[in-house]
Amino acid sequence: MLIKSRPDGIDLPLYSEITPRVVFESRRDFIRQLAVGSIAGTSLYDMANREAFAQTPGAQKMTATGNPAYALIEKKTPYKDATTYNNFYEFGTDKSEPAQTAGSLKTRPWTVTIEGEVKKPITLDIDSLIKLAPLEERIYRLRCVEGWSMVIPWIGYSLSNLIKKVEPTANARYIEFITLDDKKQMPGLRSPVLEWPYVEGLRLDEANHPLALLTFGMYGEVLPNQNGAPVRIALPWKYGFKSAKSIVKIRFVKDQPRTAWNSAAPREYGFYSNVNPEVDHPRWSQATERRIGEDGLFARKRKTLMFNGYNEVASLYSGMDLKKFF
Repeated sequence: MLIKSRPDGIDLPLYSEITPRVVFESRRDFIRQLAVGSIAGTSLYDMANREAFAQTPGAQKMTATGNPAYALIEKKTPYKDATTYNNFYEFGTDKSEPAQTAGSLKTRPWTVTIEGEVKKPITLDIDSLIKLAPLEERIYRLRCVEGWSMVIPWIGYSLSNLIKKVEPTANARYIEFITLDDKKQMPGLRSPVLEWPYVEGLRLDEANHPLALLTFGMYGEVLPNQNGAPVRIALPWKYGFKSAKSIVKIRFVKDQPRTAWNSAAPREYGFYSNVNPEVDHPRWSQATERRIGEDGLFARKRKTLMFNGYNEVASLYSGMDLKKFF
């Protein structure tokens, strides 16, 4: 197993270890136990555990108008799966940990600062940010670099609405998104698995694409903490880790920002990280995917589509070698 080392000497696991080693090893036991019928109790326990940590139906509702341009005929991922199977390292590296530990996150009061190469820098409280443009419900595919996917009804508006408000200068070529960095609220920050705070970024033209969604809710409710409350980005043509969660700062910059996973393992995680079935990750094939909540353990995987099926973004990368700029 390859281990990267940071300049300070701390061993840094690769993103390929986003599922902890103990989980990888336990899969062998799972198959063996399944063969002899001893896994039934464990399965029932796991199901009960996930149900217990799924957000209750009493969550705050969020009203939005459905946008038919972003409707899918594909079956939506069950709410309990979308809210209990998460990658959010600030709350733990196991898929179930964010739902268990993210209750410590306080989403009110919350402000987002927009700064850098803009004519009108501003700091907005979350309620003002939500009211900046009409909310839409959009049903997007979500593709994780680990080879699994979901279909989620998000609520938000095109990020371009915010971009227009702050008026980027001629020097603005990229946008970086910075996640909250608070060890008291986010127990996972005590781990050196990444450099904190979590930072992601886009080219300005990518951020201005109508698909880029500034997101405040899902399934007709406000975002659960474990899904990036109170505000995140949803970028359906890119792998999931590009969509920053629990954002506190949006900065317009001239140079390409140093992003979390690209800094940790640049040979494995390119800056662009567009969904591309022809460019495999060293640990996972990207040609196929498993749909969470729908495709069973032994079900045939579905083929992954270029740009996750969102071919309207192809013009953003015209002339680029997408195997080099992955």
